[in-house]
Amino acid sequence: MTTKKPKIALLVGGTSPERDVSIDSGKAIYEVLKSLNYPTVLIDPGLGINQPADVEKIFDKNFQGEISNRNCIAVVNSDMLDDVDLVFLALHGKFAEDGMMQSLLEMKGKKYTGSGVLASAMGMDKNISKILFERAGVKTASWFVEVDTGFNTENIIQKIKNEFGFPCIVKPNDQGSTVGLTLLKKPEETEKAVKLAFQFSTKVIIEEYIPGRELTVAILDGKALPVLEIIPKGGLYDYHAKYTKGMSEYIVPANIPEQVFYNAQDMSQKAFQVLGCKDYARVDFRLNEKNEIFCLEVNTLPGMTATSLVPKMAKTAGITFEELIEKIIQLALR
Repeated sequence: MTTKKPKIALLVGGTSPERDVSIDSGKAIYEVLKSLNYPTVLIDPGLGINQPADVEKIFDKNFQGEISNRNCIAVVNSDMLDDVDLVFLALHGKFAEDGMMQSLLEMKGKKYTGSGVLASAMGMDKNISKILFERAGVKTASWFVEVDTGFNTENIIQKIKNEFGFPCIVKPNDQGSTVGLTLLKKPEETEKAVKLAFQFSTKVIIEEYIPGRELTVAILDGKALPVLEIIPKGGLYDYHAKYTKGMSEYIVPANIPEQVFYNAQDMSQKAFQVLGCKDYARVDFRLNEKNEIFCLEVNTLPGMTATSLVPKMAKTAGITFEELIEKIIQLALR
């Protein structure tokens, strides 16, 4: 007697600036769900209840449809999820990874993959995350926050000089995929960098730049996977380096001292726990020349294509992409 598999709603696309990345994640996950014989309904909440009948149109980044947060609410309020056992979130960014969609699904009474409402919200808010990292003994780069109430460029420049100096990082407080991020090298570029970040958020975080290496660690079911090092060809692991083929090299397990390797895994677990995350996530770090590790952020819904960072780390741990997706499903249903 075969056990009936749960029906899954795979949510892709959405309304954030990371919509295209979400479509890539969703496409890879969809192929796995089909291969594992899960009955799956594909939904782009950004498009609302008037979904294209053709699956390929949902994965078409050039498809012309009206995208809005109101549509996301309409989808959850409709009957589209009524006979679904689990919602697999392949969404990224705001109104997806920040607790908004999780909150709607909680009120609908639907199980979903990844972290809960509060952990998702805190993980997306870089300022809150960093305060909690410090409380948990997880080292993070120095920072301060500017609020969009009419900023004073000269005051910001002076504060940067007093706190940590140039170069520094300027980025939106609640975006992912380095959207709106600038490596600010000169005081005269400050206004442009801050204005760019404010296009994506009402809060901007200005952070000490840590020269060195880019590391990341995936957490799966509370356990840290092998550490991965990212080597961007342009020097900065920005949006272009992340999503342009051939622009970054990935080494897993990372070629770093054994103690640093274990420290990164330990810090990733502490960061994961202090935010209250569950099931899986990815924790990003910078490693300086003194082999000191600085936690940047926790990604509660990291990219999930077959070549994304979490699947790469899982593969090194002996977990195939199919097994990874199956594990995430079982953790969510647990």
